[in-house]
Amino acid sequence: MSDMNYLAIVGATVAAFAFSSVWYIVFAKQRARLNSAAATKARPPSWMMPVELLRTLVLALVLAGLASQLRIADGTSAVKLAVALWIGFPLILLSGSVIYENVPWKLAAIHVGDWLGKLLVIAIVVSLWR
Repeated sequence: MSDMNYLAIVGATVAAFAFSSVWYIVFAKQRARLNSAAATKARPPSWMMPVELLRTLVLALVLAGLASQLRIADGTSAVKLAVALWIGFPLILLSGSVIYENVPWKLAAIHVGDWLGKLLVIAIVVSLWR
């Protein structure tokens, strides 16, 4: 893990945060229709932005560590890692919320799409920016 590029991790964090922000802006109306909690709030509380940025930083650190340990340094391998993690974690976890908690599948699809985008952005940035 000593060969991790911390500037790349910060860059990946910012890029993934920006991606996620745009993603949820694009799907804001659909999300509000599907989620009564989202419909009641026009804007998220101010404390949520730094918390989400911190969560994304932790994700970037973990992903950079995995990429480093697996010696991933090309785009194709980075995409494979991101997709494998996406299938193994957010896709499986959110499908459980659809099956067992009656979360609308369209709402879960919005969140799953965000996760795929974040994982791809982070994996590619930390793998290629050495």
